[in-house]
Amino acid sequence: MDYRQRALQELSEKRSKQAGKRVLVGLDGFVDTILHLVAKRTGKGEDFTRMDTISDFGARINAAAGKSTNIEMFPKMEKLGGNGPIMANAMVAAGYPLRYIGSLGNPNIHPVFQDFAAKTNALSISEPGLTNAIEFTDGKIMMGITKYLEDITYDAIVEAMGEGALLDELSRCSMIALVNWTMIPNMTQIFEDLLSKALPSLPPLDGGRSFFFDLADPEKRSTGELVNALRVIGKFQSFGNAVLGLNLAEGQQVSRAFGIQETGEDAESLQAMAAAIRRELGLKMVVVHPKERAACATKDGEWCVEGPYEPNPKITTGAGDHFNAGFMSAQQLGLSPEACLTVGVSFSGFYVRTAKSPSLNDIDSFLRNW
Repeated sequence: MDYRQRALQELSEKRSKQAGKRVLVGLDGFVDTILHLVAKRTGKGEDFTRMDTISDFGARINAAAGKSTNIEMFPKMEKLGGNGPIMANAMVAAGYPLRYIGSLGNPNIHPVFQDFAAKTNALSISEPGLTNAIEFTDGKIMMGITKYLEDITYDAIVEAMGEGALLDELSRCSMIALVNWTMIPNMTQIFEDLLSKALPSLPPLDGGRSFFFDLADPEKRSTGELVNALRVIGKFQSFGNAVLGLNLAEGQQVSRAFGIQETGEDAESLQAMAAAIRRELGLKMVVVHPKERAACATKDGEWCVEGPYEPNPKITTGAGDHFNAGFMSAQQLGLSPEACLTVGVSFSGFYVRTAKSPSLNDIDSFLRNW
């Protein structure tokens, strides 16, 4: 029996544990415009040759130095974006009751979020950020405007929601996901405020409480800020099971910040990286997921699984958030670390092939046919 069959068996046996689980996700929100760059236009609409790779784009930019150039951006779609909304949408599709808090529009919800806000009973604190997501076959470049996310603070949440209502919501949630640290300037302080003002007041929860954190490409933040935020994240372990999710670039940045030597992307290096970061921060689990595979570490060991890599995806923006949703969905069901990784890469694999968030039934079928 290989890891896919084991995950399928565990998923089948433990689906019933979803009953009674409740999730809170926040705190960002972006309006995403997915763009392709035109290399050579031959007609109207989508009748053009796409600029395929980031290297092609870089060469075009370099050639314009000292001169100028005009690059057409072709909009493929406008959609809700942000690490939080995409992850939350995926967990709703997987069947989890969910409350969202974030930046979806203020005073009115932005049209792109209206359906999402209705199904997540969302509380919006500020206007959303804006992202032009330029997709290539070898990656993507996210050009963002994040000014409005400065309005997201613990006090703003309390003012909009009421302290009692916030504590009640937190007390009922088996999972609390706080994502996009990089783009939310006050996020470290929000972590501190939750640790000092909210979490000590929460009663114990049957089955325990999990916290999930995603940094979201911290390259633009200083090493000191990153290390401080990660140390604060480590304190959440006192109140439940704290899980840190990292893509490859984030894992490498965190490794460099702590002087950890493991930065490779092969299975052995990924497991060693996850284990070293977990030990440094004292977390329940650290997950590292490049495109081709995913690894995680707990105090009991390390695991790595290969993913269903898709060379011609329909969409890539949000693939990591779907991995996170799948991994934590499986974690909420009590699946083994290896099975959590397998469900995570299946969520991501399904999404990039279909541009849709999967249900658990979709994942069951995907695992049978992958």
